[in-house]
Amino acid sequence: HKRAGTKHPASEMSFRQTLTAGQRTNRGFTIVVNYDVRRLEVSFDGNAVDTLEHGDWLASVERRINLSELDPQPYWGFDDLFHKAGTKLGKTLYAIAERKRIGGIEYFKYLNFLMLEDFKMDNFIDAIANGDILVDFDARTGHNHGTKFRLKQQRYRMLYDSIKSI
Repeated sequence: HKRAGTKHPASEMSFRQTLTAGQRTNRGFTIVVNYDVRRLEVSFDGNAVDTLEHGDWLASVERRINLSELDPQPYWGFDDLFHKAGTKLGKTLYAIAERKRIGGIEYFKYLNFLMLEDFKMDNFIDAIANGDILVDFDARTGHNHGTKFRLKQQRYRMLYDSIKSI
């Protein structure tokens, strides 16, 4: 962690990455949509790391765990995702707003609200595969903000059968 030893303990570590299926980050990570075994896998390739920008980090990874594919490989099973997403996204209220800053304060003007219903899980997986949904990691040794699936704006229409303006 860049603030290890100052704001956080010297041992503090941080992992913050936004992963896209089919595209590796400059630290060698990507998401693999494995339809054969029905899971999303986090993949690492040490050869894909930008050594000019992350050479020290790469050397520390090699010292600690090596540079091979992650083992065990982190993943989410499709069925687990379907269950979790189904409980959270079955019916969703989507706000469309304009925003502006005045004197350092952010203001929102809500223009419309949409009721999104009948969530389509197969389209969720396909949206990850085609890069419309990104996977954000925000983890620290002392405080983990978890993992988020972030949908690109205006892509929500592909995930729902019913969209009503309210």
